[in-house]
Amino acid sequence: METASSTYYYPNRMGRIIFLATEEVLGRNGVNAVANLAGLTEYIDHYPPNNQQMDFSFEKISDLQASLEDFYGPHGGRGVALRIGRACFQHVLREFGPLIGLTDLAFRLMPMGTRIKIGAGAFAEIFNRYTDQRVRLEDKGKELFWHIEKCPLCWGRHSNNVSCQMAVGLLQESLYWLSGGKFFNIEEISCIAKGEPTCTVLIDKTPMS
Repeated sequence: METASSTYYYPNRMGRIIFLATEEVLGRNGVNAVANLAGLTEYIDHYPPNNQQMDFSFEKISDLQASLEDFYGPHGGRGVALRIGRACFQHVLREFGPLIGLTDLAFRLMPMGTRIKIGAGAFAEIFNRYTDQRVRLEDKGKELFWHIEKCPLCWGRHSNNVSCQMAVGLLQESLYWLSGGKFFNIEEISCIAKGEPTCTVLIDKTPMS
């Protein structure tokens, strides 16, 4: 049985993306303050290298998420994490999209529903192929469930609240891009930090606008 004492990783490239997105939202001083609070001083003014070496541990990602809540308060920190997740999207698309065909013209010309279905699977594949995170998709017609079975965002944490707003923000921005500028109801409905079996994000496939 896997426990929080196990060690799993993102590639350095994804760790770098998280820092770059955090800087976009908080500025350089803000990201340095959060890194210091998280005990990640080695990354102050020295982000992870842009390579696929698996060195950026789940513990570091979880500590960064927790430090946002410590620095800004639980509600404010989760709001900031949501914005950081959105900011991560363009970096993830640029670095990984060409590898799985998301930036191909043929994909962009598909009907919206097809783009969402294929795109969601492709984004899950990015994590399942290039990281130790594990994502399982469940399609229930009008709703899509993004089940994170091994989640770095709340790794080793215990909370009364859902704690994976970066994932929600990333999915919000990805659906906005996949749909050509529409907004969807996307919310985390279960979280491993709360003692639940998966961190699950519900995606309503009918756009709100």
